[in-house]
Amino acid sequence: MQTLSVLVTDYGIYLLALVAAIVWLVADRPTKVSMAVAGAITLGVVGILLLVSGAAWFDPRPFVVDGRPPLVPHGADNGFPSDHTTMAAAIAGVVFAFRRRIGIALLLGAALVGASRVTVHVHHVPDVVGGVVLGLLAAAVGVWLGRLVVARWEGWREERSRPGTPVHALDATVAEPRRP
Repeated sequence: MQTLSVLVTDYGIYLLALVAAIVWLVADRPTKVSMAVAGAITLGVVGILLLVSGAAWFDPRPFVVDGRPPLVPHGADNGFPSDHTTMAAAIAGVVFAFRRRIGIALLLGAALVGASRVTVHVHHVPDVVGGVVLGLLAAAVGVWLGRLVVARWEGWREERSRPGTPVHALDATVAEPRRP
């Protein structure tokens, strides 16, 4: 059981990212664009949420509190939230928005990553639960903003493809020369 926990804690997030990449590779072009934009925005949101939540709440790691060594090497820094679990949940959340069944499987994988972080003794349960909440929140914001960006971009491209549309906004304000 310990070996499995160590494997999941070390490699689980990479497996989830690999599955997400495969989902992206086999998707049609519009879905690829939407997933890429949503994923990029989600990554930024995750970074911000991790910084803010880590600064707002400090939870010493279990091995610091009870002195029992963890099963994997880890620094004695803040344990809240679990970065691995947050990223795993964010990946799962983005995939869920585009491919529900695979997203559900990845959510279960994210839960396993979180559970492994507890069993290898580097996080408490609230660290993992907080990570899941933050990861899913980041994915929801990233997907929502990503869809807005893609819709705006598509509207702009459609508008630009119409005949007679100015190439630049200033072109529309240039007055026609006066005829005598």
